[in-house]
Amino acid sequence: MINNIYSWQHHIWYQLLANRQRFPHAILLHGRAGIGKYDFSRQLSQSLLCLQPDGTGAACQQCASCNWYKEEGHPDFRLLSPEQEDDGEQEVGSTKKTRKKTQISVTQIRDLSNFLGLSSHRSEGLRIVLIHPAESLNIASANALLKMLEEPAPGVLFILVSHHLQRLIPTILSRCQKIQMPVPTEAEALAWLNEQGVQHAAQQLAYLDGSPIKVLNEQSQFEHFKEVWRLLALGNKLEPHLVAPLLLANSVESGISALQKWIYDIVAIKMADHIHYHLPYVKALQVLAEKVNLNRLFDLQKNLMEMRKLATHPLNHELQMENLLVEYTKAFKN
Repeated sequence: MINNIYSWQHHIWYQLLANRQRFPHAILLHGRAGIGKYDFSRQLSQSLLCLQPDGTGAACQQCASCNWYKEEGHPDFRLLSPEQEDDGEQEVGSTKKTRKKTQISVTQIRDLSNFLGLSSHRSEGLRIVLIHPAESLNIASANALLKMLEEPAPGVLFILVSHHLQRLIPTILSRCQKIQMPVPTEAEALAWLNEQGVQHAAQQLAYLDGSPIKVLNEQSQFEHFKEVWRLLALGNKLEPHLVAPLLLANSVESGISALQKWIYDIVAIKMADHIHYHLPYVKALQVLAEKVNLNRLFDLQKNLMEMRKLATHPLNHELQMENLLVEYTKAFKN
C-alpha cells in the first residue's frame, strides 16, 4: 500500500516513480474533475523532494524537506493557482469579501524567473513548479510559460494539472509529457467512500458523475439540494422567487448544474424510461414527465447553457435564475 495515494492511482504512481531519475522537464496530469489529480500531484511533488523516500517512492514525512513541504515553506517548490483578488484597499473590519480569481496571471508566471534562476538548496536537488488548474492560464500567461518550457532551466520539473485538456493551447501540450489519470471504477469509488463514512454513497456518486472526491467534498451541498429537488418536483406550482436563491446558495455554477441535471432526468424518463442523477425521485420525475412540454424544456436547457457561459460575470444571477425558473413552471401542464 502507498500512503496518501488513492487505490485507483497506484499503478500510475509505480509507473512514474520507476523513472524518477529520468523525469521529463514537464508533465501534464489530466482527466475528469474529482478523481484526485491534484492530491496526486502534491504527493508526487513531496516524494520527489524527499531526502529519504520509502520503498514505494512515497515521502518519508519526517526529513527536513518533508517538514518544509508540509509547512508550505519548501525553498525548491512553487505552487501557481488563481489568487484571491481585492477590490482596492479595504478598511479594517470591512465585511467586503474578496473575489476569487479564475486565471493565473502573466505576472505570476514572470515572477518564476528568479526561482528558475536559482540552484536547488541541495547540491543535486530538484526544483518543482506545480500549476493547478492549468486551464486557468490565460493567453498571456500561457505564452510566458511556453518560453520557460521551450528553454527549460536545468533541474526544474513543471507539473501541470488539468481538468479540461482542450482548453490548453497546443504548444503547451506539445511541450509536456501527457499522463491520463485513471477514473476509479464504481466499486473502487464506493469502497473508498464507505471507508470515509459517507452515507448513500451510490446515489451521490451517480449524481456527481462517478467522482468520489467531489462526493466527499460536497456533503453539505448534497444535503442542501435535497430541499431544492423537493421544490423542483412541484413543477408548475413552484415559486421561482423562493427557489432561485436556494439554487445559487453555493455557487452560480452548482445551481445551474443542479437544474440541468434535473431537466436531463425529466427528458430521460420521458423518452427512455430511465434516470441517471436522481434515483430516489423517480416517482416525482415520472409525474413531471407526463405533464411536460419537451420543446419548452429544450429551450430552457439552451438558456441555462448561455447562463453558464456568463457565470463569472458580475450580473444579477438571482434575477436570471428566477426568470429561468418561470420558464420551468411554464413547461408543465396544469
